Formats: sequence, C-alpha cells, structure tokens
Amino acid sequence: MRKNSIKNIRINEEVMRELSQIIRGEIKDPRINPMTSVVAVEVAPDLKTAKAYISVLGDEKSQKDTLAGLRSAEGFIRRELARSINLRNTPEINFILDQSIEYGIEMSRKIDEVAAKDSAGKAERTEDIVDDMAEDEE
Repeated sequence: MRKNSIKNIRINEEVMRELSQIIRGEIKDPRINPMTSVVAVEVAPDLKTAKAYISVLGDEKSQKDTLAGLRSAEGFIRRELARSINLRNTPEINFILDQSIEYGIEMSRKIDEVAAKDSAGKAERTEDIVDDMAEDEE
C-alpha cells in the first residue's frame, strides 16, 4: 500500500476520528487539557506505527502535561482503538505537539490589531480632508 493511497487516507481519517473521540470522552487523566484536539494522523503503510498531531490550547505547561498524560495512557488508547477499528495491526501511536491552531489564532489577532489601527488612521485622514475642505470654502 502506497503512502497516499485511498485506503491509507481512509485509515488516517478513521483513526483520527476514533482517537479524538477516545481523548475527548474516555480518558480520565486530569493532566489532559479539555481543549485538546487531534489535528492529523499519519498511519504508516504497514499499519504498525502512527503519528498523531495534537493541538492543545493553553500555556506551555498545559501542553507538556497533556502530552505526558497522553503518553502514559498510550496502552489504554491503543486498546480502545483496537476495539473500535478493525485493522490487521493496531498502530503504535506517537503523539506530536502541533501548534498550528494556536499559531492561526495568534495571526488572526495580529491581523485584527493592524486592521483596527488602519481604520483609525483612515478616520483621522478623513477628518483632515473634511477640515481642509471647510477651510477652502471659507
């Protein structure tokens, strides 16, 4: 099976769906942040390993604690994954911190700040133009 085959893409999506459901609803570890999401999953073509990209909304300590909690619950997660998905091999999951969602939120905030400054600058220039027109009429 090739890496980008249709079968592999379907397996990636199904593992991602089940993994996010397990993390959201079945793990009781208090270290795992409730704002944890599975961004992507890449299952190897031989179905032995998988990389799960995890995004945690919170500070750096919360991110580290969540990764530690997920790594300690790896056996439970793998067993639940085996129950819910019928694969020849249940992949060994390697959790990787992905900060793309946090990066996107930060960029959106910066764009909003620049847009607010730009609109304030336009308002000042409009007032200056109106004042100049009023002086010209006098």
